[in-house]
Amino acid sequence: MPERALPVIAVLATGGTIAGAQADATSAGYKAGTFSVNDLLGAVPQLAGIAEIRAEQVANVGSQNMTHDVWRTLAQRVDTLCQDPSVAGIVITHGTDTLEETAYFLSLVNRHDKTVVLVGAMRPATALGAEGPANLYNAVALARHPDARGRGPLVVMNEDIHYAREIQKIASAGLCAFSSPNRGRAGVMHGGVPNFYSRNATTFGEQSEFSLALLEKTGWPRVDIVYAYANLQADLIDFLASAADGIVLAGVGDGNATDLAIEGLRRAADDGVAVVRSSRTGSGFVARDVEVDDAALGFVAARDLNPQKARILLMLALTVTRDPAALQQIFDRY
Repeated sequence: MPERALPVIAVLATGGTIAGAQADATSAGYKAGTFSVNDLLGAVPQLAGIAEIRAEQVANVGSQNMTHDVWRTLAQRVDTLCQDPSVAGIVITHGTDTLEETAYFLSLVNRHDKTVVLVGAMRPATALGAEGPANLYNAVALARHPDARGRGPLVVMNEDIHYAREIQKIASAGLCAFSSPNRGRAGVMHGGVPNFYSRNATTFGEQSEFSLALLEKTGWPRVDIVYAYANLQADLIDFLASAADGIVLAGVGDGNATDLAIEGLRRAADDGVAVVRSSRTGSGFVARDVEVDDAALGFVAARDLNPQKARILLMLALTVTRDPAALQQIFDRY
């Protein structure tokens, strides 16, 4: 009997800590994006036993320098690979700083059910105990598994599986730097096999009303984030409102800010700038018309999206509508 062909997994590399190098193995500092995708794959020879790998170097940067141009390239490649029947799944290696943002963006513009897995590492490739090879192995194993299909882009870190909408980086260092604080992990990897706890209630895929083509047609709206703190003044908000299409408030508590800041945001909304209230706290729910009269002020409540993901959704939503009530309906759906 002929051997059964291994599934084809496309690996798109963008750099990050997983491809980083230190001056020596005990140094705290390192340069992200030092190694190529072929270097990363060469460190995991076990991959040859579970998949046929097709590797591409899309970018090689620290993810603090992730740009809309790289997002565009990733979305285009993911779309093309999802339409290729020979490809079983896609893995994207990524720096951890903005990994959650890239994952959420792709979940909104990728209109396919083929498995896409994002993966990174908290320790550079040259570190003692670097976890990148194990994470990459798990990412490929997850991308090839039929149970992962149709769940939207997934993230695997430290054997934990997360949905793109839910994952957040919650620590600056250490292996346990990622969590899904509001709805919990999607599942775990055990022996190279995914064990899912539940299906994501917010998987978009083919149901998404957004697309890269729509972004390209309308132009990428500019959306900025204002971080709330004690004694926040309105002059920064007034300045941003002169250039931005939208502003996300990373508010205190349940999305609040000083009276002066709220008044500045009201002026911005009156001038046609979309305003979304979210929370800087890291978890929880920003409900509409609680403490702040969103209906009267023309604001949108982000619900359980953190500021950085609220920014992405608002950017995409502005390609569809600028009406505050319609924007709120979008935030209620996504």
